[in-house]
Amino acid sequence: MATWGKGIGRADLYAAAYRASGLSRGESADLTDEIFRQIMECLSNGETVKLSSFGTFTVRKKGKRVGRNPKNGIEAIIEPRRVVVFKASPAFKMKVNAQSAAHINSGISADIGTS
Repeated sequence: MATWGKGIGRADLYAAAYRASGLSRGESADLTDEIFRQIMECLSNGETVKLSSFGTFTVRKKGKRVGRNPKNGIEAIIEPRRVVVFKASPAFKMKVNAQSAAHINSGISADIGTS
């Protein structure tokens, strides 16, 4: 997977599914795409998607409001829309914070060792 600070893309997810599942590369890609399609379909229908130990995707409705163009300061009407919101699970947050702390600590020890 990705190294610290780097992003991953669809191809990286395909490769991870391939390594973990024993399916062919094409089947792994198809499976990954189908998972994304199902999530998008549910969200576009206004449904909530809950993934245990990962998080919850919901759709929130934002009403019509007055905004401001940051370039010229002119007011503009922002039309109502729906936005996707993600809330990480406690397990997800713990993993992210543990890896973040390990990365920070490794940087501190490297700095101490060079002094």
